[in-house]
Amino acid sequence: MRGVLAVPGAISLVLVAHISAAAPAHALELKGHKDRLFAYPGILSVSEAGSFIVVDYDKMRDIHRRDVEPERRVRSNYVSLGVKKQSRLALHEANGRAIETGVSGDYARARFAVIFVHGRGGDQRLGMNDYTFGGNFNRLKNLMVLNGGAYLSPTIESFDDAGANDIKELILAGRAPVVLACASMGTIICSKLANDPAVVPRLAGMVLLGGAPDMGIAKSAAIKAKMPIVFTHGSLDTVYAWQDQKSVFDSVRRAAKEYPAQFVLFDTGSHGTPMRMTDWKQTLEFLLSR
Repeated sequence: MRGVLAVPGAISLVLVAHISAAAPAHALELKGHKDRLFAYPGILSVSEAGSFIVVDYDKMRDIHRRDVEPERRVRSNYVSLGVKKQSRLALHEANGRAIETGVSGDYARARFAVIFVHGRGGDQRLGMNDYTFGGNFNRLKNLMVLNGGAYLSPTIESFDDAGANDIKELILAGRAPVVLACASMGTIICSKLANDPAVVPRLAGMVLLGGAPDMGIAKSAAIKAKMPIVFTHGSLDTVYAWQDQKSVFDSVRRAAKEYPAQFVLFDTGSHGTPMRMTDWKQTLEFLLSR
């Protein structure tokens, strides 16, 4: 292992793309999209009954060889732009204002949906950009459309109750079960909605990408309902330490025997690495199979 400390009791695995240890017997398999390009490049270790996974990350390989312009534009083979025909910018009227939202797919008829909540300084464009973060958002949009789902990327004006209420309105505006994916400071919104009695029954799961640690989520209504949750984090994140988020994950897992939670740690990854490297197919299959 290069940058992360060895995990006691871990099973060492090299260049394993599919994490079978975490898959339940009734696993759901989604139609794939560019799976070989976006699968985890190598699993360094798996521990805690398959729920804590350390993934090999290499900046030279995963940014400089993947991007034409590092961190600005991925190589063209990582993107499929046909999904733009099923994407649009929408305005959702709620709470006395219009919520600007990028949408891919048909939210009204979707089998399931992903709503992405950006962090500080972002807006809907971050989650709709096809070329940044190694093309990972383009892959997510394609996965959702291919599987009869919908993807929403709203602009959040604030990370307080007003911002949480805007996301709540988006969740309740559709009928599909929602995976709420929150990045960086956006995880404050996830934490707030995890205790909303109107929202929790509508959630199929949560994904916290480089998130702000909040031990309160371990005692939330969503966790009491055994809502599946995935944490992805970089081991060299200087904004939120992975060890603090791992403590939240440990508390969540203690909430119930065999709790459906997973922690993916990118060895030597930084704060933005989860948005580039999270394998959305594996993540969604983990969440939607429960």
